[in-house]
Formats: sequence, structure tokens, C-alpha cells
Amino acid sequence: MTQEGAADISLNKEDPLDGTGSWLDAHYDPVASIYTFSSCMALEDVNCDGDHLLLIGDMGSGQFDIKLKVYKGTEMIFETPLLDLPTGVCTFYMDTTDPHTPAVAIASGSNVYIYKNFRPYFKFNLPSLELNSTECDLWAQVKEDKIDPVILREALASMNHEGADIPLSVRSLKFLQLDPSELQPFVSVFKHIPLKRQSTITCLSTLKKSHAEDDAVSCLVAGTENKGLYILDPEAFTVLTKMSLPAVPVFLSVSGLYEVDYQISVACRDASVYTFKRGGRTPKYKIALGSQPCGLLQMDKQIVLGCMDNSLSCYTTKGKRQWSFKLPDSITALELLDYQARGVKAVIVAMRNKEIRIFRDKYLMHTLRVDDIVVGMKFGKFGREEASLLLVTQGGSLIIKILKRTANLDVKELTPGPPKAQSVKLNVPKKTKVFVDQTVRERENGVVMHNTFQRDLLRLKLETARSFVKAIGTSMLPVATSSTSCLKISAQVQGLGPLFRLTVVIQNTSLVTVATDHFVTFRCNESLYRISNKLLQLPLLVPLLSYNFETMVECLDDMGKTDEIRVFVFKPGNPIPLITAVINMPVSESVIVV
Repeated sequence: MTQEGAADISLNKEDPLDGTGSWLDAHYDPVASIYTFSSCMALEDVNCDGDHLLLIGDMGSGQFDIKLKVYKGTEMIFETPLLDLPTGVCTFYMDTTDPHTPAVAIASGSNVYIYKNFRPYFKFNLPSLELNSTECDLWAQVKEDKIDPVILREALASMNHEGADIPLSVRSLKFLQLDPSELQPFVSVFKHIPLKRQSTITCLSTLKKSHAEDDAVSCLVAGTENKGLYILDPEAFTVLTKMSLPAVPVFLSVSGLYEVDYQISVACRDASVYTFKRGGRTPKYKIALGSQPCGLLQMDKQIVLGCMDNSLSCYTTKGKRQWSFKLPDSITALELLDYQARGVKAVIVAMRNKEIRIFRDKYLMHTLRVDDIVVGMKFGKFGREEASLLLVTQGGSLIIKILKRTANLDVKELTPGPPKAQSVKLNVPKKTKVFVDQTVRERENGVVMHNTFQRDLLRLKLETARSFVKAIGTSMLPVATSSTSCLKISAQVQGLGPLFRLTVVIQNTSLVTVATDHFVTFRCNESLYRISNKLLQLPLLVPLLSYNFETMVECLDDMGKTDEIRVFVFKPGNPIPLITAVINMPVSESVIVV
């Protein structure tokens, strides 16, 4: 362990979530000059000697420093230049032949470079995209010197708009950006080269083909700039499946087996996550995010997402949100902590405030602080250590930390969340003989019980439908069903008795039609109740306005008997009322004689 490593963490000793005591500072190289992200880092036992190496797709600080670097321990043992900026680095097994060594796949530009035993093995090119026929004709005329470069530029500029069915090629887009003095030299160089349009790989991952073992044969999964998703055969490197996306993919999360059942979650630039199932060429589920994603992880059947609004969220694969909370600063890197020896899975989040937080589910487990902003992280086996955390900072430093075997990985008591009593298991009594007998009876007579339930349910639905039809036929509904009158009625009773105030509320539910020439009448047991005004003439009813009409009801019975009062709304000449309301009168208080 180097002495410099003691300076990369400065934590408050009184912080109960301080993770300093759980991590060892194995190495700190402030001048490593590594410029990469988490997607371009991989840990793998490439030589099959039990010593896991660190593979980095270094973007460099300039155009000529793009390299593939391999670290063994604290030393770089191999590097080779790359032709374009890397967008993904992963390792996979191509076959089952001996020696069973993994291959390294690097996505760079429109190609996937395959290395085996640190030697170039194969280069896969993305399939060429369809060209614009008009664009091809223009460059063909340029080749035969039938068109001037200035006219070519004007024609290409008129075709370069967002609504075009087929976008222009990279050559034409570059040609439109040149100064007038550079047009002729550009045409002279490229007019004899065949025109083609290719996409660029934006993300890369692997998918087990038919077995789930760690050293099983895997397929490559690549997302492209033209909103495509490709699954590649690991032996012939042909396209097994092509899927289409509504937006450009930026992060991939793959699980399952290609020949059995698999699931691919893709975070795209339209602030959405799309999920593919086996056999589907279009997404099956969609998760709409509040802002652009900056990290995607999958833990079992859950998807963890970091977004640019400083939020960390967890969703099911079907799009249901489990939890979400805000972080104190923006997220710069996201990594999965999968410690199989302890059976622990957690999420490592690096933030712009130079702080690293480790969450188990939604609860904070550890907190680390470093001297620079972390832009790339990778957790896993490194060397012969099973739990190593490798960090790459914005300044190009390389930090290696090792999780202690005695580290406390339990959620701290001070972590906000539900009380402990909520997670205590209930003392469920043992199964009684009656319960067992009932279970046996249900198992033996399940079909008969189900048929009986379905029969009773259908009878209930039939009786309900009959009652509803009867209510419509007798106008016993509180809402008018006539095509000429759209009225709604409700009523309320006020008072303790024997004198009550009955308020009838009528509303014209039509949007444009005015209701006219309507009357309200009451029917009751005249031996129990006396209504002061049994017939009310309604005024003109304006649409969507409520009108209140009052009348007094006197209870004539001294024994407190109750009955119902029916309220009818009708039009003259029609014997069937339009609406009916039934009011159950309350018990009347006895008359107090002074």
C-alpha cells in the first residue's frame, strides 16, 4: 500500500456512516493520465491464471492518445492505439475451446474490435445504412465533373433538414461545414471514394447465449446512433437480432439467456427507458424519467437509474417506481457493488462534490470522499482480491480501494426509513386441523367450487342488469335518460322534527340545451307526512347550473314512525316521470309541550 493513498480520503471521524474503516487504500497514482468513463472499464482474468486485470479504453487528452490500456496490479503491462474514441469495453467468451480464455471487445466509432490474448482477432463493422438517392446522384455528377462544388453545396444544404426521410452521410455533412476556399480540395480527394453512410456505436454490453455460467459463451449487444439495437453472434459475428428504438440509446442493462429468455433495458436520450423481451423487435415497456439519465444498473428484477436532476430512482422491469430520492449534488458515475461472498448488492454513486455514497436499496451504507471528481468506477475482482473498487478521476488519477473482509455492510440505525418494528416478523400460529382439512377440501373440489362461484357471479350480474333496466323503465334513476332532457336530481332533509325542511337540487347537465316547462311533485304516506307545497313549477334551467327548491314537511305521527318520500320531475302530457328521487325520512323528535 502506498503512503499517498492516505491522502485521498478525508472523512469526519464522528460520521456514523463513515466508510473509511471498511475500505483499504491500496493504491493512489495522481499522474496515471487516464481519461475514461465507467462504460470503458472492465475487470477480467484474461490470462486464466487467477489474476484479474483492469482493461481501460482511454480517450486520451488529444486525437492521438486514444489507447487500450491493461493494468496488472499497479503497473500497466499492455497498451495499443485505437482509431476512434471508445464508447464501450467488455469481455466475453467466444467459444468453448481450450484454452478457455476470454476475448476483449471495444466499441470504437462504427466498429467493434475484438482482441484475444492481447492481439487483434476480428473487426466487426456495423451494417451500412440506406443512402439518399438524390445525394448519390449529386456525388456521381461531381465524380464526372458535371457539377460545380458551389452548386453541390447549395443542393446538399437544401436537403439537410430534420424532416428528411434519410439523413445525409458524414461526408456531405462535413462538406457543408467547410469554407468556400476548401470546397474544391475536399471534392478532389473524396469524389472517387464510394459514398456510404454508417452509424456509430453508443453503448456495448454482453448477453449469455445458452448457459448462465460465468465462463459461458456470450453474445454482444450494441446500441447505435441510428436508434438501433443489435445482438451479434459470438462466433461468426453476424447480426442475430435487430431491434428499433424511438431514441438514441446511451446505457444498456442485459439479463437472461438469448436462446431461453432475456431482457434488455435501454436508457435513451429522450429521458426514457425502454425494455425489450425475447422475440420483440419493439419495446414492451417504457419508463418516462423526469430528466436525462446519467447511469443505469440492474439488480435482480429492479432497475436503478441516476438522472441529471440529482435523483436516484428504482423501478421494476415493468416500469413501476419503487423508491426515489434526491442527492446533494449531480451524479458523475454509477456502479453496482456485487459482493457475492457476503451476498450483498448495493449501488455506488459518485457525485460532483467529490463524495461517494454506497446505498443498499434506498438506505445509505457507506460514505467516502476523495480529492477529485470521480468520472469512472468499476467494482469487482482485481488481482486476487474479490472486492476491489477502482476509481478514475477527472484529473486522470487512478485510485484503488479494497473492501475489508470484516467490513460492516449492514444498514446503519441512523439511516432514515421505517422503524425496525415494521420489519419484525409476526408470530403466525401453526396450522390447525380445521385449516388443513379445509385446504384438502379446496384442493379436491377446486373445480366444483370455481364453477359454483362463477354461476353465482353470473346470477348477480343478471339480477343487477334486470334491476337497472327496470329502474330505467320506471324512471327510478336520479339522472334523466331521455334524449331531450338532461337533468340530475338530489335532495336533502334538514331539521329534527316534527317539522322538516326538504331541499331539492336540480341541475341541467346538458352543455348547450336549455331545459324548460318542467314540474316537481311529491308522493308520500299522507297519514304520516303533510307537505306544504306538493307541486313546484321549475323556471328555465340554464346548462351546468344547480337550482335549489325548498318545501316544508310535517310529521303527523307521535310514535316516531318513518317512511319514504318520492320526488318526481315530469313534463306535462307525459305520464312517465323523467327523474325520480327516493328520500328516506329520519325519525322525528316528539313535540315538547311547555
